[in-house]
Amino acid sequence: MKKIIPCLDVKDGQVVKGINFEGLRQMGDPVEMASNYSDNGADELVLLDISATTEGRDTMVDVVKRVSEKISIPFAVGGGIKTLDDISRVLDAGADKVGINSAAVDRPELIKEAAQKFGSEKIVAAVDAKQFPDGSWHVMTHGGMKDAELDAVQWSKMLEELGAGEILLTSVDRDGMKDGYDLELTKAIVDAVDIPVTASGGCGNADHIVEVFEKTDCASALAASIFHENTVSIPEVKKLCRGQGVNVSDS
Repeated sequence: MKKIIPCLDVKDGQVVKGINFEGLRQMGDPVEMASNYSDNGADELVLLDISATTEGRDTMVDVVKRVSEKISIPFAVGGGIKTLDDISRVLDAGADKVGINSAAVDRPELIKEAAQKFGSEKIVAAVDAKQFPDGSWHVMTHGGMKDAELDAVQWSKMLEELGAGEILLTSVDRDGMKDGYDLELTKAIVDAVDIPVTASGGCGNADHIVEVFEKTDCASALAASIFHENTVSIPEVKKLCRGQGVNVSDS
């Protein structure tokens, strides 16, 4: 069953949204928005502390705790996760899963150690990918600003081998553009691994979600702007999906 996942990018205690990871606008309170999504049909939530890595600080555990007390669906937390202790703190605060990106690039063994200690099902490998002139996709870190000089497809395979339970794949090129998911990138990653992949970056309407489910075998579609700006509701997306033969849960 395919999942619909709203994403809350949080900076300075507020949900924000930008384009290509830049030009951020404030959208609202993360606890209130998380609660609304939980009540209105979201299958899971993703909460990203988008400036924790670039600011060199720990993830906002207080927000995680407050969100966990208000929602009844699983949620993953990412941003600034660097150590097993960081993972412990976020899980203890109520998160169901932890997303790791930059720290895994710096030290891939962290994924293996985390999977062994906490279980693969709790470890989400976040892959931010940007297409380069030669057609390949490079892994980007530090909020999409730094080229890790890793091939995104090969890196995704390695993350699976290290023990990651799923991949959260974001197209840096499409982020906030609202012109659809990067279907070529998503298909390349989905076809390369056996673990679930969540497609992210570029969703501008409900049809884009149907399209990514029809044209790739991704497990979940993540979106932010269309839900934050009330372009379409999660129940409406699910109704459209069901009408097109996509198997989604009832809202």
